[in-house]
Amino acid sequence: MEPIEFFKLQAKNLLRDFKTKTTVSGNMASDFKYDYAPKYFHIYDVINDFNIDEENFSLMNAQHVIAKIAGFGKWSDLAGASFSELELAKLLFEYQDKIDILSWNLYIADAQAMNEQELDAEIQVGIFEQVVIEENIFDMEIQSYLLKHDY
Repeated sequence: MEPIEFFKLQAKNLLRDFKTKTTVSGNMASDFKYDYAPKYFHIYDVINDFNIDEENFSLMNAQHVIAKIAGFGKWSDLAGASFSELELAKLLFEYQDKIDILSWNLYIADAQAMNEQELDAEIQVGIFEQVVIEENIFDMEIQSYLLKHDY
C-alpha cells in the first residue's frame, strides 16, 4: 500500500473508532462524555492528547490528528510530502511503540552532526529499517496510539 493511502486508511479508521461512541451511562466518575468501542486506536488517549471535540469530530479532524501523530503540522503538509518523507512517516507511525518522533529526530540530528552531512528522508528510511526494525536498538516501550499493529 502506498504511504498516502496508508494514512488515508488510518484517518478513516480513527473516524470509525469515533463513530462507536455511546453516551456514558451511570458512571459519573468518568472524565469522558462518551464510551467507545474502538478497534484501531487508544481513543481516550487521542481525545486527551489532541484536545478533541467529541461532539463535532469529522474526517477532516481525523486527518489532522493522523498527520500530527505522523509528525506533520497538518494534513496538507502530509499530503504534500515526498514519497520518501511519507515512507519515513509511515514507519514512524507503525513503530510508534518503539521510538517516538522526538527521539528519532534527536538520533538523526546526532548522526548528521557526526557525519557532517544532512541525511535526507530516503537515507533515514534505510537507517530506520536497520536500527529500529532489524536491530531494535531503541528499547523504549512507548505507549502507542494504535491498538494493534497488523498492517
